[in-house]
Amino acid sequence: MDWKVLTAAFVAVFFAELADKTQLVGITMASKSGRPLSVWLGSVAAYIVVTAISVVIGATLARYIKPELIRYAGALLFIGIGVLMFLGRI
Repeated sequence: MDWKVLTAAFVAVFFAELADKTQLVGITMASKSGRPLSVWLGSVAAYIVVTAISVVIGATLARYIKPELIRYAGALLFIGIGVLMFLGRI
């Protein structure tokens, strides 16, 4: 187990997910349903599946493409989405 990578992943995901729309959905569902444990378990299960899919895709891409290229492509994608949002196209 590489604790440095684990810690970096935890910190990156923790701060990226803080106060995002997923959190707002969880708050709304827990307050409407009155079943916070069920909402929490469903949210955690969904996040595990989504994360597993992204890790498998990332590991597969890393076999064929240099990680630096993946990082730059991701950065350009985020910039492009940000510009489109700024212009009101998304």
